[in-house]
Amino acid sequence: MTRRGDLFVISAPSGAGKTTLCRMLVQDFPDLRHSVSYTTRKMRPGEVDGVDYRFVSTGEFDAMRKRGEFLEWAEVHGNFYGTAGRGLKELVESGLDALLDIDVQGARQVKPRFPNAILVFILPPSRIALRERLTNRGSDSPDVIERRLRNSINEIKEYKMYDYVIINDILEEAHARLKAIVTARRASVSRIDPDWIKNEFLTEEAQG
Repeated sequence: MTRRGDLFVISAPSGAGKTTLCRMLVQDFPDLRHSVSYTTRKMRPGEVDGVDYRFVSTGEFDAMRKRGEFLEWAEVHGNFYGTAGRGLKELVESGLDALLDIDVQGARQVKPRFPNAILVFILPPSRIALRERLTNRGSDSPDVIERRLRNSINEIKEYKMYDYVIINDILEEAHARLKAIVTARRASVSRIDPDWIKNEFLTEEAQG
């Protein structure tokens, strides 16, 4: 049996826990390919180049953009982020699932090119909780935290563009909901090859 793959797009305001949830999801589904985005922001403590992001200079990023190498790209909080488009369509068409961990601007660009993509938006339990998470992360200055909080309002306004919304209050529960979305999608009718159904069950040879 062959099947078509799906593209899962995960977005969230900064500090909502998107990166952690995506890492957990990839551990749940070893055949889920996580597309690592490019960024011009500085690497944070504990991050690994090529695993968390592909860290490049602004000049390198701009050269890639001019060559048309990005499926989507956006400026977020004063830094550039982009997803390389090469191979993503072929990956999905081969039957494998792909995961994009991108912001609202990127999701808006991806949707027209992948109309069947499954879009999931992660929300923090409250604005107070979001501020606490950004502060406790200890990687941003107070000015940056305030800018991220202001930007989060515009990002959250776009939640209706998404197919699912998960409130990340208790991490284990949010993880279970995200995992359930992928599991349910893999059992949907659209994932079944109709030719396989026909040849395996509906032809005279199969029935006899």
